[in-house]
Amino acid sequence: MTSLLKNAQRLVIKVGSALIAGNGRGVALDAIHDWARQIVGLQKAGRQILLVSSGAVACGMQRLGWEKRPRELRELQACAAVGQMGLAQIYREAFFAHGVHTAQILLTHADLADRTRYLNARSTLAALLELGAVPVINENDTVVTDEIRFGDNDTLGALVANAVEADALVILTDQPGLYTADPRKHPEATLVTEAVAGSPELEAMAGGAGTAMGTGGMLTKVLAARRAARSGAATVIASGREPEVIARLAAGESIGTLLVSRTAPLAAKKQWLADHLQTAGQIYLDAGACKALRAGGSLLPVGAIAVTGEFGRGAAVGCVAPDGREIARGLVNYGASESRRILRHTSGEIEGLLGYIQEPELIHRNNLILLD
Repeated sequence: MTSLLKNAQRLVIKVGSALIAGNGRGVALDAIHDWARQIVGLQKAGRQILLVSSGAVACGMQRLGWEKRPRELRELQACAAVGQMGLAQIYREAFFAHGVHTAQILLTHADLADRTRYLNARSTLAALLELGAVPVINENDTVVTDEIRFGDNDTLGALVANAVEADALVILTDQPGLYTADPRKHPEATLVTEAVAGSPELEAMAGGAGTAMGTGGMLTKVLAARRAARSGAATVIASGREPEVIARLAAGESIGTLLVSRTAPLAAKKQWLADHLQTAGQIYLDAGACKALRAGGSLLPVGAIAVTGEFGRGAAVGCVAPDGREIARGLVNYGASESRRILRHTSGEIEGLLGYIQEPELIHRNNLILLD
């Protein structure tokens, strides 16, 4: 851990709801001001920091005097709207006490699924970092629906790390890190100090839901680390209640669990493709097409056997192997109805079937990313 985080120049720090809400005791103002002080210290040392903060609903609950998290969508979103105002004010005051500006960024998956909006968000974040401001990022809970939500801010933190090509993602939680099993049920469980992000055994270790204040558990953090590793970012899962945790991690001290990336960073366009949490449809492949994709080839219509979903030309779709696993994602050259008409046919037959030909491939290899 020493060299990885000590040399990291751009970090994304994600703070969980249980930390913000003080485990139901009210917004943890002292902790927020303490984190702000540590982040400003890193800035003065030449680091660039982006903050992904949960806690809007928890903050809204406190301001509205609600003891239980609302279940009805409109009440949940109204609560988040009240809480966002409070969080923005708290973060502004915490950082401005050190002469540093903050900027509120609210995102949905739809913002990052659209190529133009993704690039705009990426450019805005880069500009804020150049200005020395700290972007405070959260999911836009006031307008989000199940179809466009991230589901948890661990995932959002990983997507931000990918978008800005961060060196590391730091996930601060109310747990010391990842254990070999749930320590609440297995007292013999030990802390995992270092592992490779994406290792299958990590998901087996991580099960369990989050706290009453949050939506993510340890599993979402392990999956976020796997996603962050696609752009070469290491992930640290550590307790936000550890004294001076941000400063100590940045100095290279071993705290919590370090999940390292062993893969070369993906190119920006392919990273964007991999980051799609929802796709517009699926194309089912035969074994030959799967082999061709894994060998670096394009997806030809002759290797496609079925299409699900309704989508237009240029949409992001998943490529599904015969065993049901999604092995790739890509931008399709033909809409769903056209794709169904050319299934199992050679590229030379496309014009005769459709009356025209856009491209000889369903998905060109330059617009395709392998997932396994």
